[in-house]
Amino acid sequence: MKLSNPLALLPNKLPGPQAMVLSALSFSLMGVCVKQLGGLIPVAEVVLARAMVSLVLSWWLLKRAGLKPWGERKGMLVLRGVIGTLALYCVYAALAELPLASATVFQYLYPTFTAALAWGALGEALGKRIVAAMGLGWLGVLLVAQPSWLTGHGSPLPGLAVVIAITGALLTALAYVTVRTLADSEHPLVIVFYFPLVALPMSLPWVLAHPVLPGPSQLAWLVGVGIFTQLGQVWLTGALSQMPAARATAISYVQVLFAAGWGALLFSEGLDGLTLLGALLVLGATLLSLKPQAAQAAT
Repeated sequence: MKLSNPLALLPNKLPGPQAMVLSALSFSLMGVCVKQLGGLIPVAEVVLARAMVSLVLSWWLLKRAGLKPWGERKGMLVLRGVIGTLALYCVYAALAELPLASATVFQYLYPTFTAALAWGALGEALGKRIVAAMGLGWLGVLLVAQPSWLTGHGSPLPGLAVVIAITGALLTALAYVTVRTLADSEHPLVIVFYFPLVALPMSLPWVLAHPVLPGPSQLAWLVGVGIFTQLGQVWLTGALSQMPAARATAISYVQVLFAAGWGALLFSEGLDGLTLLGALLVLGATLLSLKPQAAQAAT
């Protein structure tokens, strides 16, 4: 059966905003899997495992949809894969070194980058509601991150890991804008397919140079990384194909809430007053960005 809409492969044929929330949930579970590996598996090997699982799933989805996998704008598709792979390296490295909630918070600097890039490169308008949602989300991120200039004492987080996390946020924004650019000519499943197609050859030389044989439990977590990242990518790409990049990324702030919850439940990461307040602001940003498009147009 041929499908013209990639979201038809999902159980409820979800529209963009709901798909973006499920994407955030999937990526938060991916973060749990990376944290469970405890930094014992090199980042390149985690990326390779993710690419192998995702490549198989993407190929299967393409066959199910009756689509040709190679797309129209191959150069741009490869570029999207390269940027996405570099972002993934940064994200996984940050997750291995930082608490889950903190790593996710730093990653969520990317909506600001995305909105600026989408405005400059794609000419997307920034409505007042989206700007307000981004502002709330940014304030929430600051409260959760608790930088030293805000709290008055030194940050306990390693500086290099923070820089890597922020770099990952910038690269993620570039990848999102690239997806939005490709959405006019490429099927979302083709865009998703190119991610592991590029990530695999980019990671394999590093893995062969420093191989680490995973144990049974580590292998299970590696498979989980691949599955949850694939689900997140499919929902993310479907959402970005339906809605402006700035609005989509504003909605995805909800991943910070998911990460804080998993961190508290699974890794005993405490939540203080500032963190809780920041989480509420992030939730407010998400709800604000979910208002109907007609209401946005009126602002």
